[in-house]
Amino acid sequence: MIANAKDFGRVAVLMGGAAAEREISLNSGQAVYQSLLRSNVDAVAIDVGDDAYAVIKKYHINRVFNIIHGRGGEDGVLQAILDTLAIPYTGSGVLASALSMDKLRTKLCWQGAGLATPRWILLQTEADIERCIDELGFPVIVKPALEGSSLGMSRADTKEQLLLAWQNAATYQCEVFAEAWVQGEEYTVAVLANKALPTIRLATPNTFYDFDAKYHATTTQYHCPAGLTSVQERRLAALALNACQILGVTGWGRVDVFIDQDEQAQLIEVNTVPGMTDHSLVPMAAKQAGIDFDALVLQILASSFDD
Repeated sequence: MIANAKDFGRVAVLMGGAAAEREISLNSGQAVYQSLLRSNVDAVAIDVGDDAYAVIKKYHINRVFNIIHGRGGEDGVLQAILDTLAIPYTGSGVLASALSMDKLRTKLCWQGAGLATPRWILLQTEADIERCIDELGFPVIVKPALEGSSLGMSRADTKEQLLLAWQNAATYQCEVFAEAWVQGEEYTVAVLANKALPTIRLATPNTFYDFDAKYHATTTQYHCPAGLTSVQERRLAALALNACQILGVTGWGRVDVFIDQDEQAQLIEVNTVPGMTDHSLVPMAAKQAGIDFDALVLQILASSFDD
């Protein structure tokens, strides 16, 4: 139990990074940094590029609040650096971070554990395009395996669109896959210290909950309470916790899931360094649970201590 702000020592808020989500991370990082200052925590904001090890070595810090989204910050690389330097940090460790960042490996882990996730096809050659059409049909959603914030994702309803979607996703220089389109409602469940926060139901007039819907649109609707029955809410919470446990996710995170037309929950992905901007979902869920932003930041930071 943390008695006061001094117990945290000097805290570095690591933000930025060199990945495609850099600007989002800077926004999240500033929000977290200002919150820590309001709570009288001895905090320093550090904008990290592609030289994390050298930058961190310059500061005498006791622990890290990691808010770097995407590759380099959310995929186990930064976690390995901090482990090497023996600096405690928020969020998951190396293995869970690497698995969760890779949407394909995440799906394989869940599949192996018997949890439902939409069918998919790895797209490596044009022959895979034909196989995708034969096995999944249309529509599908095409995704780069190692990006967040829906970057590089697009829906395809025809062969021509599928080719273009594959080519677009491939520019992100990682594996690309097509996933069966799920007809149903989209939900997200934030997890904090091994407990699920209230579920949020997402609704957007966009084709899907894309980058614009997440960060710019004023038409995106966030329903919390999500309109589920108490039984459905408990089941979704238990599923999210199980999905995180399978991957080894600790501290905090956010699980995205669809409930399809047959009322089957279909797991999509886990974010191990979720956003903390004014559009972000974890603060929204925490508020519904009676946890304001500053208290949320402190609870996440407290998770950097060993149990």
